[in-house]
Amino acid sequence: MSDKPTILIVDDEKNTREGLARALRGEYAVAEAENGLRALAWLETHAADVVLSDLRMPGMDGMALLARLLAREPKPVLILLTAYGNVETAVEAMKRGAYDFLAKPVNLDRLELLLKRALAERRLGDENQRLKAQLDSKYGFENILGASPAMLAVFDTIRQVAPTRATVLIQGESGTGKELVARAIHQCGPRAQGPFVPVHCAALAPTLLESELFGHEKGAFTGAVERRRGRFELADGGTLFLDEIGEIDPALQVKVLRVLEERKFERVGGTDTVEVDVRLVAATNRDLKKLVEEGKFREDLFYRLYVVTMTLPPLRDRDGDIVLLAQHYLKSLAAEHGRKVSAITPDAMEALAGYAWPGNVRELRNVIERMVVLGNGDKLTVRDLPAALRAPASRSVPAGRPGNLLRDAERQLIEDALRRHQGSRVKAARDLGISRRTLHRKLNEFGLRNPKNE
Repeated sequence: MSDKPTILIVDDEKNTREGLARALRGEYAVAEAENGLRALAWLETHAADVVLSDLRMPGMDGMALLARLLAREPKPVLILLTAYGNVETAVEAMKRGAYDFLAKPVNLDRLELLLKRALAERRLGDENQRLKAQLDSKYGFENILGASPAMLAVFDTIRQVAPTRATVLIQGESGTGKELVARAIHQCGPRAQGPFVPVHCAALAPTLLESELFGHEKGAFTGAVERRRGRFELADGGTLFLDEIGEIDPALQVKVLRVLEERKFERVGGTDTVEVDVRLVAATNRDLKKLVEEGKFREDLFYRLYVVTMTLPPLRDRDGDIVLLAQHYLKSLAAEHGRKVSAITPDAMEALAGYAWPGNVRELRNVIERMVVLGNGDKLTVRDLPAALRAPASRSVPAGRPGNLLRDAERQLIEDALRRHQGSRVKAARDLGISRRTLHRKLNEFGLRNPKNE
């Protein structure tokens, strides 16, 4: 059995079909079919990574074949071949789920680039689905989405640290999903049947937080009319998640350190020692090392927390995940709010993908929810975007294919902005409505260079 990617070429023109097969054979395993029905028959007993199909064929044409392929699992990637006059039909096919199209006569260099890109995206998607399915089936890990290399690394770290007893410190900007990762660590480990108890440290004053964490005895303070168990006790046998641990008062840090070292404490106002078996997962969006240097965070507690660290990437650094998350939130939020919204238009998706998302995944979800609730029609368009996202997307986009042409359109917009501002990256980023860091990343991604680095 060949380990090469398999390409199924479907075309009623024998010369075209055989010519493409000769060009691709060697790097790929190639099969041929003279029409859509023969292709489907072949797929009943074989698997194809990519189906390269003519759009116009007698009997079952490329559009009908697309509909049948979309109903299959796993779905092969479909790239259409079309004559010049059928471009509009090919664009409609992409809206329905085709990956891309090529005009006849086929440019072999362009075909090779397209195949490599399609197969790379397919491998990435398959790996993400494999990991997600593995975690979903065993741990209910359905709430963290991502196909970017940065998120695949996060998934791998979760799988490594979850079975251990190690304390974990999750670092990352606000809105990156630190609590979701903490829950995943709990669900993927041996304490999954125990409680997961979250505490948001920044939301409580120091005196209240102490009682919240360690509980109190009756009469310990005004209003303490009965004994109350704290979160450490409630998390016994499970996981305690301390969000924004950098906000804990230094005096309270001493008690937290003792629990980590000795697994025991006393309730507020009490003398009896309480012993617990708790795994601690902490999170922060602050630089704890800097807080240690400033004397605001205990060094000994810092090193107790710094056993295993994870840094969650901001959404702007998760290539491709904005589209994945936007589509996921569209589907779930449309169902939640009873709205018949089924898609996001390419230009609106381009605006979403180009925005810097300072509030990260949380901000993206809120924006999609707002658009779903307030939008009109069955598709979300540029008009439905908040004003902060609408300006860059309102500029003209070169005509062409939706979906995969967004990359070409994005490149063109960046080139135009740099040209307008004589190569100034600062001015170009401001004009495009994106951060300078995002612009630098895009320049590297597209291989663009300009003389000015300002």
